[in-house]
Amino acid sequence: MAVSTFKIANKLITGEGATGKLLDETIRLNMKNPLIVTDDILVQVGVVSTVQSILKGLTTGVYTGVKPDPEIALVEECTATFRDGKHDGLIAVGGGSAIDIAKSVSVYANFKGKIHELFGTGLVPEKGFPIIAIPTTAGTGSEVTNIAILSDTEEQVKKGIVSDYILPDVAIVAPEMTLTMPKSVTAASGIDALVHAIEAYISVNASPITDALAKGAMQLIYANLPIAYENPNDMNARENMATASLMAGMAFGNAGVAAVHALAYPLGGRFHIPHGVSNALLLPYVMEWNKSSCVERFRDIAEALGESVAGLSDLEAADRAVSAMRHLCDVVEIPKGMRTFNVPEEAIPSMAEDASKIERLLKNNPRAFTIEEIEQIYKSAF
Repeated sequence: MAVSTFKIANKLITGEGATGKLLDETIRLNMKNPLIVTDDILVQVGVVSTVQSILKGLTTGVYTGVKPDPEIALVEECTATFRDGKHDGLIAVGGGSAIDIAKSVSVYANFKGKIHELFGTGLVPEKGFPIIAIPTTAGTGSEVTNIAILSDTEEQVKKGIVSDYILPDVAIVAPEMTLTMPKSVTAASGIDALVHAIEAYISVNASPITDALAKGAMQLIYANLPIAYENPNDMNARENMATASLMAGMAFGNAGVAAVHALAYPLGGRFHIPHGVSNALLLPYVMEWNKSSCVERFRDIAEALGESVAGLSDLEAADRAVSAMRHLCDVVEIPKGMRTFNVPEEAIPSMAEDASKIERLLKNNPRAFTIEEIEQIYKSAF
């Protein structure tokens, strides 16, 4: 077993009613004037007012500018709000976009340089303001990872701030916070969590700890995502999906994600396809490419996704893993084909070139890619 390091948020609070611990944690972190980072929809449906009521009159600011696949400009805007309000901490309420913005603002608010100087691995010079992350989706795992992904609109690519300094101080994962998700978001975020688990499991950096988390997440997603999709108020399914997302986040936050994410980034950066959907579009085709390099692991994936593989060869079992994943995407009505999102076929060569440069992720993949092979995967997914 190779030496490995395991990193997560400093403190996890989980289970139905976990948001009731928010005030205690805010006080413990010495936040007297935190900024709540969220979006307009969560304000409209009352989630933010619920959070404010838990804080019992504590002075708070609210930034509501969060958008999917957040652009760098939103971090600049939120940072200005943070500075102007003389805030002393951040409470992210939302999906991965809200959490990633809060994580970015945490270390950028006192940084003397430009935000572009923070993109990359290990370039954040010091710990920033404290962060409490309260996810309202079950998919991104951002509440327990040391990365924030932002869209660079000028270069039409996604960039990451990767630093242990942006790990949230507290992650509060409460299933009741996910009840407001529309069905399409439940589906996309659930498949996103599945991709995290699968990629962590086949990553070259996988360890026994991340393996256990990844397999557990796959099993929970297979059993509970269809239920949460069809019966949004099923609290048991919601809790299991929130747990699965958390487990997948802990797995990929340490083992890393790989080629699916690398190939998905150009789809999000250029064509603004939701992250979970872009991952789902590409997952079966990247799985087909990867299966020959780790067929025994694909047998495990098939079993985690409910397939009986007794008597099958490893390759036959690997095929079952791919078909099971396709079936789950069908059940939750994930759109098929890049053409569904008006991606022009002539964009494929330049997308492949962009994806090939995301070495931070591709180096985790169990099988190497050429640009031509990436193009072929895009064509298959078209």
